[in-house]
Amino acid sequence: MHLAVDGRGLPLSIVVTPGQRHDSTQLQMVLDTIRVPREGAGRPRKRPEHLVADKGYSYPTCRRLLRGRGIPHTIPHRSDQRRRRAASTGRKPGFDKEVYRGRNVVERCINRLKQWRAIATRYDKRALNYRAGIIIASLILWLAA
Repeated sequence: MHLAVDGRGLPLSIVVTPGQRHDSTQLQMVLDTIRVPREGAGRPRKRPEHLVADKGYSYPTCRRLLRGRGIPHTIPHRSDQRRRRAASTGRKPGFDKEVYRGRNVVERCINRLKQWRAIATRYDKRALNYRAGIIIASLILWLAA
């Protein structure tokens, strides 16, 4: 389950993939499925103001995708990347710890979704049925907010 949530911990985008699928390969799909309707006329918003992600998204392809879309991001560098960048000349990687502390909102959303037994244990054989359960649980979270 790959999620994008807003600042309040409410799901904006849900992508379900097999368990062995890496997070970084699904970033584009997660970003493409975000649709926040505007009040009044206009197209829905599809670009977040800022993206905070864990080290699973710390790949050049993810960073290029975010830069190409103009999305500012806070992603910690993996240890092998830090060593490589420290050995080379040039700009040192910047990282804002205060902004990164907000990443726990995603983890809390996942924990709230997993309060439903069907989501936590994934009894459904089909991904479509599992995704439907996640969407129903997400709607309940949105209605409670």
